[in-house]
Amino acid sequence: MTRLSLVIPSAVLALSALPDPAAAHTFGAAGAGLAEGFFHPLGGWDHLLAMLAVGVWASQLGGRAVCAAPASFVGGLLLGAVLGMAGVELVAVEAGILASLVIVGLLIALAVRLPLPAGLGLVALFGLVHGHAHGTELPQTAAPALYALGFVTASTLLHLVGVAIGTAAGRYALPLLPRLGGGAVAAAGLVGLLLG
Repeated sequence: MTRLSLVIPSAVLALSALPDPAAAHTFGAAGAGLAEGFFHPLGGWDHLLAMLAVGVWASQLGGRAVCAAPASFVGGLLLGAVLGMAGVELVAVEAGILASLVIVGLLIALAVRLPLPAGLGLVALFGLVHGHAHGTELPQTAAPALYALGFVTASTLLHLVGVAIGTAAGRYALPLLPRLGGGAVAAAGLVGLLLG
């Protein structure tokens, strides 16, 4: 196991201890169903960037990671949603979401290749905090299963768009493009943490 694969999860845990910034995902979902669930990840810049970034990083890793990384994120997303729906509190969810942007952005910008199990675990952890933000709204909804299906579908599609972006950059010999994008994602997360 590389030193980096130990440092990154430690950084996520340390960042999760930061005070929670103003909750950006508490707009409520009263009466929500499939459509509202689908549009929720599209309406939050942090969710949108994270899902695209996971797809881009998966394409950088290549091989089994192309499918496994997005699947791990979605698995974590569902677990986090169930925890949020059950009223299980996690500390610093918003900080964890922003930290996920910083870390996955840096992984892309630096073209870091973690061992597959470490990468999948990290991505699942990111999915957990993102899912918890979604799940805390589910008890208010009229159709929680449809709402969950909506945000899982949108998240999966965003991952696929990220994979397509990363794959296209590789195919057309533009390796700098995803790396610059990763740097921008990391910067956005850092600014969010600092302003939060």
